[in-house]
Amino acid sequence: MSSGIESSAPGWINSLMETLGAPGAGIAIALENLFPPLPSEVILPMAGFAAGSGQMGLVAVLLWTTAGSVIGALALYGIGALLGRDRTVAIAARLPLLKVSDIERTEAWFARHGAKAVFFGRMIPIFRSLISVPAGVERMSLPLFLTLTTLGSAIWNTVFVLAGHTLGERWEDVTGYVSAYSKVVLAAAVLAVLLFVALRLLRPGAGSRRG
Repeated sequence: MSSGIESSAPGWINSLMETLGAPGAGIAIALENLFPPLPSEVILPMAGFAAGSGQMGLVAVLLWTTAGSVIGALALYGIGALLGRDRTVAIAARLPLLKVSDIERTEAWFARHGAKAVFFGRMIPIFRSLISVPAGVERMSLPLFLTLTTLGSAIWNTVFVLAGHTLGERWEDVTGYVSAYSKVVLAAAVLAVLLFVALRLLRPGAGSRRG
């Protein structure tokens, strides 16, 4: 690949794509789902640029990266399913500032909004991966989970792959916009956590276990 890509992307990503082509991009995205700090905002537009320069097919890139997203999400769903509600509640009971009643409210919220959370969560940095775990814990219907994950991932991946394909050698411009978007999302998450902690400190009390 060009030196422009090599100077801005982790070497292992270059090696995967150079060696395996579009399947390499899919593997990189699967790993990104399992390890959120890996840069999907670099992998996807870079793969789009590679497709635009004729190093791999555009349709193949879209199919393989979406397959990688689904495989990574399915692995995290499996972790959540293995963890199960009982272990989740046991862990929650040992954590400071967290009550079992919080888990119960989360369960109720997921029962009402789980489908939307899985679908739209695929388009939010960090949460793209994390949302698969509660889906597994709550044993969301696997066909429904796979359908929502595939659709959400396909939209997210297509936007960034096509952006890289369209921008060509300026594909790195995409990362700047995603970085700003990610910072806003992270700041909102941090504020939500701080608010949760503040409310817990102001209104202490023991949660009750559900029978």
